[in-house]
Amino acid sequence: MRRNDIRNIAIIAHVDHGKTTLVDSLLKASGQFRESQLQGDCILDSNDQERERGITILAKNIALMYGDTKINIIDTPGHADFGGEVERVLSMADGALVLVDAFEGPRPQTRFVLQKALEVGLQPVVVVNKIDRSDARPQDVLSETFDLFCELGADDQTLDFPYIFASGRAGFATTDPTIPSTTMQPLLDMIVKRVPGPLTHPDKPLQMMVTSLSYSEFVGRIATGRIVSGKVKPGQKVVIMKADGKNVPCTVVNVEVFEKLGRVPTAEALAGDIVALTGLETPEIGDTVADPESPIALPRVSVDEPTISMTFTINTSPLVGQAGGGKFLTSRHLRARLMRELESNVALRVEELELKDQFKVSGRGVLHLAVLIETMRREGYELSVGKPQVIRKQVNGKWHEPFEMLEVDVPTTELGGVMEIVGNRRGQVVEMASSDSGMSHVEFSIPARGLIGIRTKLLNATRGEAIIHHRFEGYREQEGEVPHRQNGVMVSQDRGRAVAFALNKLQDRADMFVGPGDEVYEGMIVGENSRDNDLTVNPIKEKKLTNMRASGSDENVILKPPRRLSLEMSLEYIEDDEYVEVTPKAIRLRKIRLSEQERKQYHRSDSAAT
Repeated sequence: MRRNDIRNIAIIAHVDHGKTTLVDSLLKASGQFRESQLQGDCILDSNDQERERGITILAKNIALMYGDTKINIIDTPGHADFGGEVERVLSMADGALVLVDAFEGPRPQTRFVLQKALEVGLQPVVVVNKIDRSDARPQDVLSETFDLFCELGADDQTLDFPYIFASGRAGFATTDPTIPSTTMQPLLDMIVKRVPGPLTHPDKPLQMMVTSLSYSEFVGRIATGRIVSGKVKPGQKVVIMKADGKNVPCTVVNVEVFEKLGRVPTAEALAGDIVALTGLETPEIGDTVADPESPIALPRVSVDEPTISMTFTINTSPLVGQAGGGKFLTSRHLRARLMRELESNVALRVEELELKDQFKVSGRGVLHLAVLIETMRREGYELSVGKPQVIRKQVNGKWHEPFEMLEVDVPTTELGGVMEIVGNRRGQVVEMASSDSGMSHVEFSIPARGLIGIRTKLLNATRGEAIIHHRFEGYREQEGEVPHRQNGVMVSQDRGRAVAFALNKLQDRADMFVGPGDEVYEGMIVGENSRDNDLTVNPIKEKKLTNMRASGSDENVILKPPRRLSLEMSLEYIEDDEYVEVTPKAIRLRKIRLSEQERKQYHRSDSAAT
């Protein structure tokens, strides 16, 4: 039977198309909240990094009442690197609000998330958002979205999707873009009318898929999912059906349903409800919570494989654990933290390497792993991270590597630099178009290797005007070499504090990464050499002082500001023999082998082996 008192919907879209802002407007339109509860923008972006980066990283559940109908809303990330968050939560929904920007139209991630939604049979509702933009073209965008549905093989019933025009920021939705309204009610009406209620089996034994995990110091792990059949209440005996086939008996301590921006306890939850259960014995994403007398497992969540890996290891620099440094420094701490991350981050993989203190961590992209590293840094961990590497597969005796579809929007006058940079990294033009506004849109098929470090180069070449997106395309036979970093680096030969006198001598042939007073050590990278070789330098050398002064012999030291690299820029900058040293207070670049003698011996043995 279908429950008509409830609607479960996921909001899916490309990054920056306004999902979280639209949720803000739906919350305000429901009339259930005091004004003080809805202060600021992007109310659901509660994570510090989400607010700083302006993107959604973690999927979130909320619920609001509209008339007699409860609408459970799942806000999902829009960035391709966090696709795993989307894939695992779609099973909780029966419908999907597909948001499309009224100017940009469907973008790479729109295609990805829509394909996933169609695969699990969700009823799509297309929302053409931001129609109050001066350059909006809502009808054209609607046609492009229809074409995208056709390309993805949607059937006739799905192609007859309901659609509406809206502005999340202005807080209105309308069926006619030429007649703006003043409320979001038309969208809420469409959700209730066109999205079906959950199909349930209330008389069958309990079945619930764990699709999300959170942790509380007071109650331990909290498992969230949608009840497919049966019902659950506090004190009920259940079993958790694991991936290895084991059934773990346990007792549900507390049952909570989502209400407004949080959760509230309930005496009983029925099939179709999205609930959070506490008291379960080590639940994991993909497990089925079932009736102990007749347990039946649900199909486990399938998530696309990772494409990028990095080596995580302990921090071995001379500055490890110093004043203001981290609290967690050992491989035991690092291992425990990575294993804990695996419980909720379904797109992540962790393997222990031969060296006891090294781990191979694999994810969807550099940003996916950078968010994890930044989270660990803020929690007080110190670690060193190696260069991102693509994950290859062997097919019929030949190596295959991941390829991505890269889309670049750029002023036509800057197009030449983009074509040169992407072409040098083995990118092939798939499609190109120019608009009357002076912008060009180019799509490339490029090896994932070629994407590492390309964002910074493209932004520099186009003076920051390029808009860059990419999505995973598939595995193809490996191509030739992709150019490495063209410049060598300057490596410190001693430990101490950098001084202006020494930096002034070095800055003529380098871009410096450190400024006067910054602490350096032997093997730390202090600048980028203007040539292609690495150079060992002494940034702590001070001026020799004498008791004689000559008129005009003192130089007036004028230093350029140092180039400070962010975490993502650092990860994309380093080469195979370098690490990014990450601490709560600083991000530094260093050589893996700190002493110059060790580096020379390694290069000699490497050359001999070659």
